[in-house]
Amino acid sequence: MPNAVLKISLLFALVLAVIPLSNAMYVHVVEPTNVTIYSGNQLYLGQVGPGQTFYVTISSATSNVTGAVNNLGWNEFTVSNLPKGWAGKNSALYTSNLSVEVTSSAESINGTYNFTLTAINIGNYSKLGNFTIPAHVNITQDVFKLSAYPQRLVVGPGEPAVIYISINNTGVSDNPFIITASGLPAFNNASETVIPLHHTTSKYSYPVYEDTPGVWPVSILVQSSRSPLVYKRTNVTLVVNASVLNDYNAIGQGALAFPIIYEPAYAVMYLIGLIFK
Repeated sequence: MPNAVLKISLLFALVLAVIPLSNAMYVHVVEPTNVTIYSGNQLYLGQVGPGQTFYVTISSATSNVTGAVNNLGWNEFTVSNLPKGWAGKNSALYTSNLSVEVTSSAESINGTYNFTLTAINIGNYSKLGNFTIPAHVNITQDVFKLSAYPQRLVVGPGEPAVIYISINNTGVSDNPFIITASGLPAFNNASETVIPLHHTTSKYSYPVYEDTPGVWPVSILVQSSRSPLVYKRTNVTLVVNASVLNDYNAIGQGALAFPIIYEPAYAVMYLIGLIFK
């Protein structure tokens, strides 16, 4: 009997120990990752380039020690203990989602960087106090992947050629990237600013032109607007030939400023160009 009582007592103590864990306060992170943080947990956010800005967003909802949900439990979200040269901005107050802004130093070298995030129940009104989260990110220049296609374009002199550029943003920043091209003597100096969102792959069209016949290696540069250290290059080949078939192929590349009655003829010309390409 004493052994049975002891076993029951141990089981009851175990249940009591587990219940507070399930009812404990938490912080639910919604960006740039989706994870629930409990007391004692650390938060790894991902990768960011030197000089880039990123945001950490949490939900204001949490539970108290009894397990009751408080939808406006956290009223402010702050960032502190940032590395030297970094900058931070605390959240607005009393919103359903609370975001802090963090900007890494443009001088940051590759490595792991730590800082502190704090969810605050202002005035301890809901008896939640403050919830401190040790957080860290990795600084690296390799925060995106780049590809361009087609690898070889054949057009006539002065005809538009469209290069399609794919940017896979593997980092946590949504800062803009700038696309430029080099290697062509004619007008191709225009830059295009794009914003591929974090953890997504985005595709963009980039037109180039050349009047002089020849084989032209085109270098595509994609660079972060925040740091010249964060960049990648890829190459395509532009072949400029003067021919009727090239003229037909070019019809499908750009917008035609001709009367609509000629559109069926243009469609046939483009189809011929595709057949004999």
